Amino acid sequence: MVEARIRCGIGGWTFAPWRGTFYPKGLRQADELKYAGEHLGAIEINGTYYGTQKPESFANWHDAVPDDFKFAVKASRYCTNRKDLRETGESIAKFTGQGLVELGDKLGPILWQFMPTKTFDAEEFDGFLKMLPEKLEGLPLRHALEVRHESFLCSEFVELARKHNAAVVCAHSEKYPQIFDQTADFSYARLMCSREDVETGYPDSELDAWAATARQWSNGERPDGPDYVSSPGALVKGRDVYMFVISGAKVRAPAAAQALMKRMKN
Repeated sequence: MVEARIRCGIGGWTFAPWRGTFYPKGLRQADELKYAGEHLGAIEINGTYYGTQKPESFANWHDAVPDDFKFAVKASRYCTNRKDLRETGESIAKFTGQGLVELGDKLGPILWQFMPTKTFDAEEFDGFLKMLPEKLEGLPLRHALEVRHESFLCSEFVELARKHNAAVVCAHSEKYPQIFDQTADFSYARLMCSREDVETGYPDSELDAWAATARQWSNGERPDGPDYVSSPGALVKGRDVYMFVISGAKVRAPAAAQALMKRMKN
C-alpha cells in the first residue's frame, strides 16, 4: 500500500520575481523547473488552462523533476467556461488527449476551475461529472473542483462531489466561498492570501493552522472550527493532500510552500 503524502507547492514555475528570491542568482531559466522540483512537493501547471500543450512538453516536465514529485494540471477554460457543462464532452476529450499521459505517475489531480458567475445546478453538474474520465490510457485520474459562487455552499453540491469522488477545493480567499467539506479520497487546497510584508507569505500562526489542517485531512479527520455545509460523510484515512500557495503576494509563494513543508516534517 502506498503511503499517503502531503504535498505543498506553487502555481507554475516561471515568474521573474522568484529569480534571486527563490531561485539562486545565475540559475539558468532552463533549470528552474528542476530546481523547483527539488525544493517543493508539487506544482500546478497553469498554461493548460489557456491553451493546448505539446506531448513533448509534458514529457520534458516529467523528466525534470524527482520521482515522487506531482503535477496538478489546470483544465482548459474551454471545458469549464460553458453555459451548460453537459455540452463539454468534446473539449474534455481534447484536453485530456493533448499529452497528459506523458506525465505518467507524476500526474496529480486535474483542477477544474469555474468562473465566479457559474452557479450551481445539480443536474448540470451531475452530467458534467459523469463525463470526467476515471482513467487515461490506464493511468488513474483524480479530479478537483474549484467553484467560486455562493450557490455552491449547499449540501447537495457536496454530496454530488462525493458521489463522483471529486475533491471540492478548499480556497483560502477574500473573494470566493470557502468549503472545508472533504468529498474524495484526496484533499486539495489553494491558499490565496499571502502577504508581501511577511517573509513566509503567511504568519507563523496561520501556517501552523494550515499544516495542522493538512495532517487532519490526511488522517481522515474533520478539523474543528470551520463551518461545514454537509455531514462528514465516510471516514477516509490515508488521504493524499495537495496544498498550493497560489496568489496574493505571488513573490512569497515558494517561501510559504516551503514553510508548510517544514512543518509537515516536524
